[in-house]
Amino acid sequence: MILRKFVRTVSLQADNFRHSLAYIDALPQLTILGAVVGLCTGAIIILFRFCIIAPLSFLPEHADNFEALTVTTRIALIFVGAIALIITLQLFDKNHWETSVAHVLDRLHSHQGKLPGKNWLLQFLGATIALITGHSVGREGPAVHLGATAASKLGQWLRLPHNSLHTLIGCGVAAAISAAFDTPMAGVIFALEVLLLEYSIVGFVPIIMASVIGAVMSQATFGTETSFMHSQSDINSLAELPYMIVVGLVIALFASTLIKLNLHAMKFSRYAITWRILAAAALTALVATEIPEVMGLGYDTAQKAINGELGFDNLIFIALGKLLLTPIIIGLGIPGGIIGPLLVGGACLGGAMGVIATLAYPDLVIHLEIYVILGMVGMMAATLNAPLAALVAVLELSYNSHMIFPAMLVIVISCVCTRHLFKLEGIFIEQLKLKGKSLKQSPAERALGKAGVRSIMDTQFCCTPAIIDYEQAKTLLSSNPNWIVIEHENHKTALRAAGLAVYLESASEEVLSLEKEIDLEDIPGKRSAMLPIHENATLKEALQAFANTGTNTLYVARNPLPLHSSVEGIVLRSSIENYYQPEEFKHHAVD
Repeated sequence: MILRKFVRTVSLQADNFRHSLAYIDALPQLTILGAVVGLCTGAIIILFRFCIIAPLSFLPEHADNFEALTVTTRIALIFVGAIALIITLQLFDKNHWETSVAHVLDRLHSHQGKLPGKNWLLQFLGATIALITGHSVGREGPAVHLGATAASKLGQWLRLPHNSLHTLIGCGVAAAISAAFDTPMAGVIFALEVLLLEYSIVGFVPIIMASVIGAVMSQATFGTETSFMHSQSDINSLAELPYMIVVGLVIALFASTLIKLNLHAMKFSRYAITWRILAAAALTALVATEIPEVMGLGYDTAQKAINGELGFDNLIFIALGKLLLTPIIIGLGIPGGIIGPLLVGGACLGGAMGVIATLAYPDLVIHLEIYVILGMVGMMAATLNAPLAALVAVLELSYNSHMIFPAMLVIVISCVCTRHLFKLEGIFIEQLKLKGKSLKQSPAERALGKAGVRSIMDTQFCCTPAIIDYEQAKTLLSSNPNWIVIEHENHKTALRAAGLAVYLESASEEVLSLEKEIDLEDIPGKRSAMLPIHENATLKEALQAFANTGTNTLYVARNPLPLHSSVEGIVLRSSIENYYQPEEFKHHAVD
C-alpha cells in the first residue's frame, strides 16, 4: 500500500512536471533538464573522443601525426577505412544513412525534434572509422549529431512535450561542441545561431547550463589546454585594414567553392554507396600522397601555421587540399564533419594571406598568427553562416581580445559576399535545399512551436455517454463544466454545457420524473465532433491538425487513438488564434 501510494505520488509529480513544460516560460524546469542533458552528452562525447584517440596511439609523437607514415601505409589505411565504412553502412537500412548537422536541422524543425537512434549509432561508428583511418573530416559535426540525439532520446523517454524537445536538443548540441572542442561559449552560440535559429532567454539559460557541464567533463578528462596556442599579437597599423577586406573576399570565394563542391558531390547519391565511398577513398589517397597534412583532424597543422612553421607553398597546398577535398568526400558519403576542416583549411589560407601581407606592407611588422586566426574565423563564419559562433570560437581558442576588431571586419566581408555575391546560405541550409527541404517558418509558426497544447487546453469538462437521465444531467452540471464530452464507441463529441443547462430549465415532466431519458445528441446546443491530438504536441501541430481535418475542436489525449484515449483537455481553433494575436489587437480591436 505504501509503495503503491509512493509510485502514484511520483507519477503525479512527473505528470505535473511534464505539464509545466508545455508553457513557454518553463525556465527552471528546462534548466534542470539542461544539466541532465549536459551530463549525458558530456559522457558520450568523452567516449567518442577516446574511441578516436586510443586507436591512433600507434602514430609517432602524437595522435594526429599521419604525416610520419609512409605513402604506402597512408594509402592502405585510407582504403581499410573505406572498406570498414562500406561494411558498416550495409548493416543499416538506407533510410538511416543521413547523419551530421543537416540531418539534425531537418529533424529538429520538421519532425518535432525526434532523432532516430540508428542514425546516431551509424554516426558514432562511421565518424570514428573515418577519423582513425585518416579521412579528411572533423569530429565536431558528428559530435553535434550525437549530442542532439542523446537529448532527443532523453526527452522522448521522459515523454516531454515537443516544444521542450526543441530547447533540449539545443542543450545537447551546446554540450557536444563544448566537450568536443572545449569551447563552452561557442557551443552555446552555435546551438542558438545554427540549430535553433533564434535567441531567447528561455532557451539561452538551459543551453548555457548544458554547455558548462560538457566543458567541465571534458576538461576533467582531457585537461584544460585548448587545441591551439594562445596568441596575444595585434595588428600594428590601421593600414592593414584594406588588405583584410581582401582577405575576407578571398575567404568568401573559397567558402563558396567549398559549398558548391559539396552540393555537386551530393548529386552522386544516385550511385551505389560502395562506389561513392571507394571514390572518396581514392581521391583522399591521391591527395594524401603529396599532402599528408589533409589526413585526420589536422589540428596539429593549424598549430604549425600559428607557430609560423609552414612555408608559403605548404600553406597554399594544405589549404587547397583540405578545403577542396573535404566537401567532396563528405558529399560522397563519408560520415564526418566539416567544421574542423574549415578551421584547419582556413588557418592555412589565412597564413598564406599573411605571407602575402608581409610583401604588400614591407615597412610594417606583420604578425602571421593574426592572419591564421582570421582565416579560421572567416572560413567558419562564411561556410556555416554563423558569424557570432565563429568569432566566439576563435576568441576562446586564442584567448586574444585584440582579435575582435579585425575578425569582425573579415567576418562581415566574407559572410556578406558569400550570401549576396555568390548567392549561398550556410552549407547546412544549402544541403537541405538540395534535398527539397526548407526550414522557413513564419513568426506565428515559431511562436506556436514554443508552446504545447497542454498550456491552453480547457480542463473544465466532464465525460458521459450520449443517453442519460435528469439526475445524471444535474450531476454533470454540478461541477460547472464548460464542456460535456459525449463518448461514443468510435468517436467523441463536445457539447457546450450551457446548452444542457438551458434544456433542463425547460425540460418536460417526463424528463423531470425520469420517465424519459435525455439524448445529448438531440437536444439544442452548440456541439462539435472532436479529433484527438497527443498531449506532447505543440500548438503548431494542433493548428496543422485543424487545417488538415477541418474540425474546430481537438481533445488532448495520452494515446492519440480514438478508441483507447481518455480526454485530458479540449483545444479550440479560436484558442490558438488568440494565443499569437497581439495584445493590442485583443483589447483595442477596431470594427
